[in-house]
Amino acid sequence: MPDAADLVRRFRQLHESGCFVIPNPWDVGSARVLAFLGFPALATTSSGFAWSQGRRDAQSSIEETLAHFRALAESVPVPVSGDFRGGFAAGPEEVGANVARAIRTGIAGISIEDSTGDPSRPLFDFPLAVERIRAARRAIDESGTGVLLTGRSEGFIAGLPDLGETIRRLVAYAEAGAECLYAPGISTRKDVRGIVEAVAPRAVNVLVHGDFTTVAEMAEAGVRRISVGGALARAAWTGFLKAAREIARRGTFSSLATSVTGAEMEQLVDPR
Repeated sequence: MPDAADLVRRFRQLHESGCFVIPNPWDVGSARVLAFLGFPALATTSSGFAWSQGRRDAQSSIEETLAHFRALAESVPVPVSGDFRGGFAAGPEEVGANVARAIRTGIAGISIEDSTGDPSRPLFDFPLAVERIRAARRAIDESGTGVLLTGRSEGFIAGLPDLGETIRRLVAYAEAGAECLYAPGISTRKDVRGIVEAVAPRAVNVLVHGDFTTVAEMAEAGVRRISVGGALARAAWTGFLKAAREIARRGTFSSLATSVTGAEMEQLVDPR
């Protein structure tokens, strides 16, 4: 296994040119399979992890999340970026302290979002949101690790789909020290290009959770990184539910006939 410093270096290099896919495993097994398939880096998914624990998204504690980061980072030879939601705190000082803890799990990147989880006030006020990113930046700088910071603006998935405000926030997050900018919910090439141009030369991550684009199209738009969030977890649950519902409702097992073999799974999760 490469050491943490080498993984951070490799992760940072991925953001310097080109466009890469950073898929989102939800447990050690899915992480190992994705690494085996050749993806150069992985990112955790708060929703996929929560579902695997029988919870709704954003219900996992900070202790559970840190343990999850450590387990995935230690299980694969590629960089892992941690979905740290809102930093598990509102105040900048607390966010910084929590980011410092997350860095020690061995992750190569970390994201902080501006969603509050409160439907009446979906996003942190602009000045506070910027200070939270700045606090995360300080924590990383003080650690000396070089862990890559992603700043996320959640307006398009939190009920405030305002491109102008999203860009204003992402530009401010870049100025506060975020090295990759991410606005989940953006899905048109025009909007993607607008964000890429606004935050250049910083890297931009685009969430692809359905069949609306390709890697080539996103690369042409200037995107550096493509993630899939909980989509792979949903795809896995889709196959599981199809087979389980057939058994429960019809008493038949035809959905199992096309399943991957046990021997192939053995090789995928633990190649020797």
